Amino acid sequence: MIKWYILYNNGEPHGIAHSPQTGRMTSMEYPFSNRIADMKPSAIREILKNSSNPAIIPFAAGNPAPEAFPVEQIRRISDTILAGNPLAALQYSVTDGVPALKIRVRAMLEEDGLVQFSDDLLITSGAQQAIELACKVLCNEGDTVIAEEPSFIGSLNSFRSFRAHLVGVPMEEDGMEIAKLEQALKENPNTKLIYIIPNFQNPSGRTTSFEKRQAVYELAKRYGVCILEDNPYGKLRFAGEDIPSIKSFDTDGIVIYCGTFSKILSPGLRVGYALAPAPIISKMIVAKQCGDVHTTALSQMICERFLVETDMHAHYDMLRAIYRRKSGLMLKGMEAWPETVRFTRPEGGLFIWCTLPEGADMLAFVKKALAKGVAVVPGIAFNTDESAPSQSFRCNFSTPSDEAIVRGTDILGILLQEEFR
Repeated sequence: MIKWYILYNNGEPHGIAHSPQTGRMTSMEYPFSNRIADMKPSAIREILKNSSNPAIIPFAAGNPAPEAFPVEQIRRISDTILAGNPLAALQYSVTDGVPALKIRVRAMLEEDGLVQFSDDLLITSGAQQAIELACKVLCNEGDTVIAEEPSFIGSLNSFRSFRAHLVGVPMEEDGMEIAKLEQALKENPNTKLIYIIPNFQNPSGRTTSFEKRQAVYELAKRYGVCILEDNPYGKLRFAGEDIPSIKSFDTDGIVIYCGTFSKILSPGLRVGYALAPAPIISKMIVAKQCGDVHTTALSQMICERFLVETDMHAHYDMLRAIYRRKSGLMLKGMEAWPETVRFTRPEGGLFIWCTLPEGADMLAFVKKALAKGVAVVPGIAFNTDESAPSQSFRCNFSTPSDEAIVRGTDILGILLQEEFR
């Protein structure tokens, strides 16, 4: 009988060993690839794991609000698909996406004025895969990816997995500092991508102004760099006016636009999409074939039926009402915090970025908050340079209940008063 053992080093699992006959433990070190050896688990996932106790208020999360899920409609659509066309849902499918869904998504993007003459569309397993595929087909090891500072940890880790050189550009209230973006482009002539979340950015909640979107585009064109525009929260604007996406004025074919059904329908379905010039999409399809072959057909068919059956404008209004209420509750609680603690006031999305006074020990505060029953995400998780300090932390208002939002901001407020009054 073969017996397997988990090997530990300083309390951490580092390998598995077995002895085919005797069952005696043998030692083995696994030579992980350079791409993965230095990668660390997502700080957010680790915090959520450590704060899975139901008593913990989950300001560290980033899930859509539970009341936003159209559960009964998804159940009915699934039953109809599996009763009427089960083989199409359960069999292998084409890599670029179920044709009926591609038609619906393209129509949705055309309505938003995003589709350019040279563009093609790829359905992906969430927008995260679209981001990873874009990096995979455009970046060699050592190439530079410029991103907002701070930026979304999932994308940063994708870039790191391809051993890209990450350069962060500080953000102002209306987006990246354009002068510093140009400086980064000058200093890094091997830049392949500018990664940007222009609407209600994760983690900061900031929105890039139209003027800065134009400036980013002009700089990318001048320096021969592609823009990776990530827009998971665009439909969740609950205040202010819509701002055209960078993709909407992409007459030069340099913008890869990523979207998702995760925030408007369900993240568990894992359906996203990329809109980009056809030669880029063609290479992304090849790269996807080497990965998951195709996005789950049943999930794609559910999304397609949902788009057909649903008044999407009314659906977006419902989502916006939920997040307008929840963000309002969190901001109201934060207004009682000490004036030395700053926080953003997002016009949409799911997040608020909070910054402690200069010199404060942010990590110590985050640990105290968790001990008091409130989990937030330390700002260092979103740095392009993982060793750089941060005075900030991220709060999410979509996942916790309304009552938990009020209670959690009160708890944080008491801690902040004790520390910074």
